[in-house]
Amino acid sequence: MEKAIEIKRMGAEQFNDCMALVQFAFQYEYSAEALEQSRMSFMDEPAAYYAAFVDQKFAAQTMVLDLQTYIGGKAFPMGGVAGVATWPEYRRQGLVSKLLVLSLKDMKDKGQLISMLSPFAFGFYRKFGWEIYTEHKAYTIKTELLPARIAYEGQMERFSGDYNRLSEVYEAYASKYNGTLKRTELWWKGRISKRKPGQIALYHDKSGAPKGYVIYEVKNKRLTVHEFIYLNEESRAALWSFIAQHDSMINEVTITVPSDDMLPYLLNNPRIQQEVIPYFMARIVDAEGFVSRYDFETAASQDAIPIEITDEHAPWNKGYYLLEIDQSGTANLRRLEDNQRIDGAIKVDIGTFTSLLLGYLKPLQLSELGRIEGDIAWIKRLHDRIPERITYLPDFF
Repeated sequence: MEKAIEIKRMGAEQFNDCMALVQFAFQYEYSAEALEQSRMSFMDEPAAYYAAFVDQKFAAQTMVLDLQTYIGGKAFPMGGVAGVATWPEYRRQGLVSKLLVLSLKDMKDKGQLISMLSPFAFGFYRKFGWEIYTEHKAYTIKTELLPARIAYEGQMERFSGDYNRLSEVYEAYASKYNGTLKRTELWWKGRISKRKPGQIALYHDKSGAPKGYVIYEVKNKRLTVHEFIYLNEESRAALWSFIAQHDSMINEVTITVPSDDMLPYLLNNPRIQQEVIPYFMARIVDAEGFVSRYDFETAASQDAIPIEITDEHAPWNKGYYLLEIDQSGTANLRRLEDNQRIDGAIKVDIGTFTSLLLGYLKPLQLSELGRIEGDIAWIKRLHDRIPERITYLPDFF
């Protein structure tokens, strides 16, 4: 007998079912207090919740957070996919596929131009159009290899209280990268305070202006840096000098940093432990809307680059386009009819299109990998019009 499958938005009445599956799937147990806090978040946090029912039984779920991400210094509306889970007896029945397809349509209807997620398996989400867009470096530094302590002109303040003072510094730092979150007050209070516990030290320059901060904790002779944010070289050096002041308490420091971090180059002995860790994935939800908001590089003349986009799960993106970029970098995707095809047009899937526009890999690199095809002259033109930006995400959801 064929099973009855229903995919729909979740309401408050499904909270207990949702929490039971989350705790099972992600292998942790909430305390009564944590469950109550989660219930409040379920009601108050800007998000959409989706559930799959099989024969009227709660079988699978996902959620999409209403977020914003920086791209080229602009905040883009973004859907953060999280909490994807299925009871074992309902797996491999296409339920997650149905949940993701519904959530993509809703994201488009809400104007969320891009979506991001933390994958349990990169290959699984690639099938649905998400692609890796960022990685970070993880350092483990023995105490004797830490940067040398220096005298700095500013002042380090042991910080507690209003996150607004940190937020000002964070937003200036985050907007320099592609794929960072624009954090709300709710995010600071509900996410950062819980996921990044410990001490906070805020650095002020000699004029008193906040220029950097570090969130960290010390346990078992190890200093773990949860967040290291700085606006200039002075604040970067001062924060590392502050960390080195803990040398009598610790044996090592662990920290994750953006992929462009150059600390080893500045060390007397750069032979520290380093690991490059692939992190989050992203996919453009609305290609035309995304391109219209995206800032390409300026140029002496305008460009009209033919491009074919494939997108199996968001069919509104699929088609032939002319990517028209004016001299100032403003662009649009103009849809073409089949009889208007242009020889040598760039061919790209939506995940790869996302990765190249975010700057994770460049078009010429992707061409060498066989991930995009087309006339090399068109690929070079696209390559030259995409700004050089590093991707980074110091958050998790």
